[in-house]
Amino acid sequence: MTKQPIIIVGMGEMAGVFARGFLRSGYPVYPVTRDMDMQQQADSIESPELVLIAVAEKDIQAVLKSIPEQWKDKLVLLQNELLPNDWQQHQLTPTVISVWFEKKKGQDAKVLIPSPAYGTKADILVNALASIDIAARALSSEAELLFELVVKNVYILTTNIAGLKTGGTVSELWSKHQDVARNVAAEIILLQEKLTGENFDSEKLIEAMLVAFNGDPDHGCMGRSAPARLERALMLAKQHHLNLATLEEIAGEKK
Repeated sequence: MTKQPIIIVGMGEMAGVFARGFLRSGYPVYPVTRDMDMQQQADSIESPELVLIAVAEKDIQAVLKSIPEQWKDKLVLLQNELLPNDWQQHQLTPTVISVWFEKKKGQDAKVLIPSPAYGTKADILVNALASIDIAARALSSEAELLFELVVKNVYILTTNIAGLKTGGTVSELWSKHQDVARNVAAEIILLQEKLTGENFDSEKLIEAMLVAFNGDPDHGCMGRSAPARLERALMLAKQHHLNLATLEEIAGEKK
């Protein structure tokens, strides 16, 4: 039985991993690159199995704003720093996967922990990734998804922002600079609560972050996007009238 095609919008490193999994699972894959017209593609492929949005974080809002009507109920999102309002403001209900594997140019994908996914297309994602030996798991509720998205945000923002001060690996961050890590994490959790309107168990989030630390203890804290993440966090804090003293102090040290 012929399977419906899968559309991938954006064809970077992460998209390539998913494309390989979909192809291995028997799905035709059609890329939509930056210089292609999405509506034109949607008119020619009206009923794909799913549409994976694999563009960079900075481009996600512009892409979601221009999604063709035919594709709106088939979307899958994988970006970092996602929260429900990112898609709810566009009246969308996508499948979302919190990606916990790393893919750098010229290297195989490196798994930290299984990637959780929630939505109507979650099983397809889990099976496609399993076909290329990448662990993923389907979640059973929106509440679980929200927790997992916040865990990922706490992990990324804590390691990146604390790393601007401490450098080193995630294991070194926790073993040598736990006070810095905890102070940054506490402020990131406060910001996540403001952005979602929810209250979270801080220790539970930190415990989940440490599971990811243990998944790759030698993972470097400070990626290239760390300064931009700090700037974005402080901008959001200002919008929500939050005083994040630790983040402000780190930003001041970097000037």
